[in-house]
Amino acid sequence: MRAREAGSASFCYDCPMTDNPIRDFHAHIYFNADQLEQAQALAAAARARFGVPVGHFHVQPIGPHPRGSCQLTVRPEQFGDFAQWLALNRNGLTIFAHASTGEDLPDHTEHVIWFGPSEPLDFSIFD
Repeated sequence: MRAREAGSASFCYDCPMTDNPIRDFHAHIYFNADQLEQAQALAAAARARFGVPVGHFHVQPIGPHPRGSCQLTVRPEQFGDFAQWLALNRNGLTIFAHASTGEDLPDHTEHVIWFGPSEPLDFSIFD
């Protein structure tokens, strides 16, 4: 059996990664007002090391995100190295990372990785 349905997600454990539906990964750096410079430094280091685009630094919650955040966009082929670097260099910041497949709700609920403690997200924007 190549694939099975479970809820809204389709699983295919033996499919080749050439069938990968992931366009990119979003890594959202979460910060409080007193952590803005720390978040900016982390984003700048990620851009310098991996060439990732750095989005706007939102100082208030936006979308499903519960507090200040900035989105980094990471190509699938570099996400493994990026994740290892981030695990060692997040300096206490929480990062919410997720696949971007075009399916917003599963991308924010099922296709996720937390670096640091997880935080509640507001999924009502996906209704």
